[in-house]
Amino acid sequence: MLDMNWIRENTELVRKTAEWKRIELPLDDLLKWDDKRRNLRQTTESQRSQRNELTKEVERLMRQGNRTAGETVKEQVRDINNGLTVLEGELAEADRHCRELLLLVPNPVSQDTPVGRDDRDNVELRRVGELPEFTYAPRDHVELGELHHIIDIPRGVKAGGPRSYVLKGAGLYLHLAVQRLALDVLTARGFTVMDVPVMVRPEALERTGFFPLGIDQTYELNGENRWLAGTSEVSLVSLYSDEIMEMASPLRLAGMSACFRREVGSAGRDVRGLYRVHQFSKIEQVVICENNPAASENMLQEITANAEHILKLLELPYRVMAVCTGDMSQKTHKQVDIETWMPSRGAYGETHSASNLLDFQARRSNIRYRGPDGRLQYCHTLNNTAVATPRILIPLLENHQQEDGSIYIPHALRKYMDGMAKLELPLRQL
Repeated sequence: MLDMNWIRENTELVRKTAEWKRIELPLDDLLKWDDKRRNLRQTTESQRSQRNELTKEVERLMRQGNRTAGETVKEQVRDINNGLTVLEGELAEADRHCRELLLLVPNPVSQDTPVGRDDRDNVELRRVGELPEFTYAPRDHVELGELHHIIDIPRGVKAGGPRSYVLKGAGLYLHLAVQRLALDVLTARGFTVMDVPVMVRPEALERTGFFPLGIDQTYELNGENRWLAGTSEVSLVSLYSDEIMEMASPLRLAGMSACFRREVGSAGRDVRGLYRVHQFSKIEQVVICENNPAASENMLQEITANAEHILKLLELPYRVMAVCTGDMSQKTHKQVDIETWMPSRGAYGETHSASNLLDFQARRSNIRYRGPDGRLQYCHTLNNTAVATPRILIPLLENHQQEDGSIYIPHALRKYMDGMAKLELPLRQL
């Protein structure tokens, strides 16, 4: 969470940021509770100091054999202790209120973040690749999946409920192939790849900024005091909580995991196919680096470039978007989304999201390092999707479909598909 002194010095910025991000933040309540906490702390420390001095006085009087005076001072010590019990209870309550309210304070946004209400106000930075031109009526990914017997949504719903699916045969292999491609790309670029827990403690979600504001998007395991993470970012960052890092160079991590999201508030949106599902797989980039805005900005550009490289290897057209204030989460300082062209939508659809969090996450997670002067500083953290599937299968199938119904397989994926150059029709019904 952000430093309380900084919040006091920047109350209008905090208030404006909460308004931009549409976060209900009772900032005045936080300031009042902090005032009370400061006063209680000062009074408590003064009373403890007085008690300690009187305790020494009791010892001195007893050594001198003056028991009567000693007992009188002892009574004063007991009165102070009784008062301290009340003060410490009030201080604990003030601390609790401050902490609960501090968890709602948003990370300020970068100066180059566009101001806007929602994703319609995001700003396009660049487009890459040519859009396909079909001389025939193209099929969407659901039709292609059914035609090739590689996607079965009705049976997925039968087993798992709404927004569920089944990938089978070549569909499963494509799902695995894009993940293998991403892992190989990131490994070559200095990332340590990891398979991390997806069942996490609530404090891991709180420390990484997903709780309390994102709790409605997260599945709880009843009776376990654990939750299903919506991204391996939660585990990757939590691995280093309460540690003092070596920051000679940025720590580059890539997590491979299943992900689970409730998608609360998305009723009626993107209900067809694989775009918005409750369970998916993702290769996530996470970087922990020094507390230097220029360094973390460079890392944001690096992890975005990694995602773009993967899309180029998949031979898919995309555009890069500067995300506006109203489309950002509480924890994000600067965000860049990548949207890939999806013919069935007649539009670009989000497939990647890169964020620079500055020290917001590291403060909550207590991840520090020693600077050149030997002083402890909080690290900066960043994250970005390398690839998320099955969503990426939407543009992969739709952009690479052929008039005869076959599907071209990009060269970069073929070594993971046993050399297969395209999915041919017909395929045997499974």
